[in-house]
Amino acid sequence: MNRLFDIAPWRLTTHHLDRANMRLAESLTAIGNGYMGMRGNFEEGYSGDSLSGTYLAGVWFPDKTRVGWWKNGYPEYFGKAINAPRFADLRVTINDHAIDLAKVPHRDFTLDLDLHQGLLTRQFTVAVAGATVRLTFRRFVSIAIKEAAYLSLEAECLAGAATVAVAAGLDGNVTNEDSNYADRFWQPLAEDAAQGTIQLQTRPNPFGVPQFTVLYRQALRLDGQPVQGVRTTAPGSLQEVVSIPLATGEAASLEKNVVVLTSRDVASADQPAQAAALMTQVQAVSFAQALAEHTAAWAKRWATSDVVIDGDVAAQQGIRFSIAQLFMTYYGEDTRLNVGPKGFTGEKYGGATYWDTEAYVVPMYLAVTPPSVTRALLQYRHDQLPGAYHNAQQQGLAGALFPMVTFNGIECHNEWEITFEELHRNAAVAFAIYQYTAYTGDERYVNRDGIEVLVGISRFWADRVHFSKRRGLYMIHGVTGPNEYENNVNNNWYTNRMAAWCLEYTLSRLPLADADVVAALGVSDDEKARWQDIQDRMYYPVDHDLGIFVQHDTFLDKDLRPASTIPAAERPINQHWSWDRILRSPFIKQADVLQGLYFLNDRFTREQKEANFDFYEPLTVHESSLSASIHAILAAELGKADKAVELYARTARLDLDNYNHDTEDGLHITSMSGGWLAIVQGFAGMRYTGGRLSFKPFLPKHWQGYRFALTYRGRQLAVAVAASGTTVTLMAGEPLTVEVAGQVRHLTREVADA
Repeated sequence: MNRLFDIAPWRLTTHHLDRANMRLAESLTAIGNGYMGMRGNFEEGYSGDSLSGTYLAGVWFPDKTRVGWWKNGYPEYFGKAINAPRFADLRVTINDHAIDLAKVPHRDFTLDLDLHQGLLTRQFTVAVAGATVRLTFRRFVSIAIKEAAYLSLEAECLAGAATVAVAAGLDGNVTNEDSNYADRFWQPLAEDAAQGTIQLQTRPNPFGVPQFTVLYRQALRLDGQPVQGVRTTAPGSLQEVVSIPLATGEAASLEKNVVVLTSRDVASADQPAQAAALMTQVQAVSFAQALAEHTAAWAKRWATSDVVIDGDVAAQQGIRFSIAQLFMTYYGEDTRLNVGPKGFTGEKYGGATYWDTEAYVVPMYLAVTPPSVTRALLQYRHDQLPGAYHNAQQQGLAGALFPMVTFNGIECHNEWEITFEELHRNAAVAFAIYQYTAYTGDERYVNRDGIEVLVGISRFWADRVHFSKRRGLYMIHGVTGPNEYENNVNNNWYTNRMAAWCLEYTLSRLPLADADVVAALGVSDDEKARWQDIQDRMYYPVDHDLGIFVQHDTFLDKDLRPASTIPAAERPINQHWSWDRILRSPFIKQADVLQGLYFLNDRFTREQKEANFDFYEPLTVHESSLSASIHAILAAELGKADKAVELYARTARLDLDNYNHDTEDGLHITSMSGGWLAIVQGFAGMRYTGGRLSFKPFLPKHWQGYRFALTYRGRQLAVAVAASGTTVTLMAGEPLTVEVAGQVRHLTREVADA
């Protein structure tokens, strides 16, 4: 396996510039703070193959989708995560020679991402025009001041005499790689050389989506003192040049502070004054002091989320990389935001929200972040409920259809087989409400805002099903299940099962919900009776001879053979086969039936789980980043330890090892909870049913032990699994009863051994 970065517990480090894999390295070294972020592009520029990307949370553009084959019900536009103006620019010349590592020989190269604090460092030495100079770049985007980014460049002259000129820039002349005809989404509004600012606005659109305005302001310090170089502006850009003479043995440090404001938070007219006030705050401390504040904030996050693995450094690196990237993408500060599938690491997958959040991120965030963080994710969906009703109405259906891809609640994905057939995302939204309520014990959300969401979803399912008179059962035709390698199937088992569960859960919550909300919803007795009838008489395809739930009506008619029969040279099949061939094949992209066994785990026997796992896993190519974690959890539950560990490695190191050969486009952010889920729900067997937390742990045979922290109903717990047994420690909070390896333990700030 060709890994770009060394294996280390807390860092991604390499001492080699791999020009053939620059895009992959840029993805892996992306940083963000939930408000903004960027790929690991070189500050001084790079003329070789590269994907330049800076992104601002919630800033997007509605691109045209109406084409010759447009049909009624199609989305009016496709939402794009647009490349934002670039601010990580420190162009360097030494003795009038431009430094470009695609062309200039160099030595002593180091690229390092510190996962503990989201700090990106790069160092190298160049010898040009009679001078040898070592350059060290560092940057981070602050989680202490979300609008602030900090960059530094240290230049040390090792030999000769060097005039190091640094052009610190703000550049709004950017495009998306996937834009049509190199379209630009930004129009310059103003440039102010005296203030060091540029202001731009997204171009007008015909869809009624508001335009976004951004303002960038930069300021420089040389060796800790404010400095102003030669400033020049052009439409949408600003550049400030500082010249630094160095003799042998001399060094200088240039700091660049950047403030970024968007019209999501600050009106366009107010942005210059607000940026000036923020810059005064930013410049009140040094780069080192700002980094210390930023690191202290990160330390608080790690205290409740870190997973420690003894005996497997690659596994350790994988889980910490995943947690760090998730937290750099989203930590619940803004209910208008969600966990983007690429975060701040790439422009692929245009939308900001997928069902991945509810299915994969919520169960992790419930345990490792303050309850308000997950509560914000639920609020995001409730606030977009009007859009969900609009989406259903576009299809001529009642109720609420949450979008497959969205920025504002309105569906903005342009693939019919995904957008309007992958209806199971509605169930994931409902299941997140259930998980939040069951895990936290807090019923306030489900009894008010949550019940509104549940009723909207249930009304959709009740209208989307049809009754088969021949069978006397309800069915759902024309869907795509989680396995996107099959489209337009009838009676996908997972979709039918989760639709019925949604109706069941809504009916169980209605009598408990706040009376004024229930009255406003107006759910009639006839409506409830129909929901109950659908639940009771839903059709589920099964095969009693095989003892399995059948993925959909005709799945067993395929040419069934294991994925191991696919030649290695043709994997992944989505990069080698035609879509037609994939659709006709028996190969499964990700957990489908098994996703249902994971969600509704306590409703199925061990024999049912094992029969379905043994049938479906060999058919699965795991070409969705969401696949391996669910299989790992079920494998662990079924005692298939080797398979569980294998699939843990695939989910935790999916991007680090580029399993699917697509990480150069950006990281798979929403699947990065998978490593945590595989360890905590898989290896440690954590469950929470009936208001009781339980564990059924096992230790992978090549691990010496593992430890993790949990927040559960106001308690802080520490769980440690070793060859000698398992300990669960109550670190803070009221006494708690838990079950460990089948034994009940009462925790009162003491250790429970098993």
